[in-house]
Amino acid sequence: MSAKQYNVSGMTCEHCAQAVKTEVGELAGVTGVAVDVAAGVVSVSGEGFTDAGVQAAVEEAGYKVVS
Repeated sequence: MSAKQYNVSGMTCEHCAQAVKTEVGELAGVTGVAVDVAAGVVSVSGEGFTDAGVQAAVEEAGYKVVS
């Protein structure tokens, strides 16, 4: 299993975190999503998910992956 962290801008509250968890959690291969709103970090674990897929899911939730 692999895990990656993504910096995400725009999250300010637990509702933001839940929206991101829901969208990213629906991706094929994702087995876990943890969101640290204060740090602006989303940690994704699983096998077979792609950076592009995570980015698209974060954008669907209304936020943006930043480098």
